[in-house]
Amino acid sequence: MILSETLLQQTRIRFPRFEEAQVRISPIEKGGSDRKFYRIQFSREQSIILVKYSREKTENQRYVEIAEFLKAQGIRAPKIYFHDPAEGLIWIEDLGERDLWSYRDDRWPVRRAFYHSALEEIGKLHRISGTDSEEIRRDLPAQFDADLYLWEQSYFFENCLGRQFGVAPAELQELASLPALAETAARLARFPRVLVHRDFQSQNILLHDDQAHLIDFQGMRPGLAEYDLASLLYDPYVNLQESERAELIQFYQTTAEATDPAFREKLRLCAMQRLMQALGAYGYLGLVKGNKAFLAHTPAALVALGKILAATPGLETLHRLVSQLPQT
Repeated sequence: MILSETLLQQTRIRFPRFEEAQVRISPIEKGGSDRKFYRIQFSREQSIILVKYSREKTENQRYVEIAEFLKAQGIRAPKIYFHDPAEGLIWIEDLGERDLWSYRDDRWPVRRAFYHSALEEIGKLHRISGTDSEEIRRDLPAQFDADLYLWEQSYFFENCLGRQFGVAPAELQELASLPALAETAARLARFPRVLVHRDFQSQNILLHDDQAHLIDFQGMRPGLAEYDLASLLYDPYVNLQESERAELIQFYQTTAEATDPAFREKLRLCAMQRLMQALGAYGYLGLVKGNKAFLAHTPAALVALGKILAATPGLETLHRLVSQLPQT
């Protein structure tokens, strides 16, 4: 209650025209984020979002800079109204509550248009030239390189296979040492990089006026476009049919002019990496941070990962283990 009153006071200072309004503040639940989100309602028609972030995590401090960069590049994202870095507060545009995930049970013709809008926006990010992104790149986190891909693999072995499923340390070490995993990290690290969102999944895409807007982009960094594509099309939160996924891949290739002969290989390997990262996160957030809801997404992610491992030479032993894990 004290925190809410403090945040309201801070808001009235920045927005004095609403000083006399009957302002209401309500928290917004936001997945595994360490930030706190609040909707501040001035009237039925007017509201804004207040973000309270920890200044200890450097990526949080980049949110405003990246948001303004995206706007300058014509990519839809929330407007920044005011930023107080000393207090770790950001007042941003309220784009509503409907994210892409909210439409997961709608008919495909409805969802297709929203996915197309999302892919068009992320395609704009991927096509930003090195010259136009030179300045912003200086302030971004470490690029996707072999070490980061290996870290994602380690995160999976430690928190999913080890922590969640109790696989013995010796077996974990043997599986993590498979040459095909190190080769995957090295292979992906050799391709040219573009700017990527880093967490481009259904809950980080808001639909406002039927148009996709990107949120939670503070982890943006140089990487492979296929990683973003895999994050959306192999999203464990949503059950995409194979035909739907294939249609969206074709749409992205056409609109983003993705003509690289290695596109399909990169997408498959990026999907493996992304699913490993997601499974590691579910185990960590569910068992270390106590947010058990994340564990419910493990079965879908394991099924998707198993299919990719089955098509990847050199990972047969890992595929056998994953396919034998309990799916409930």
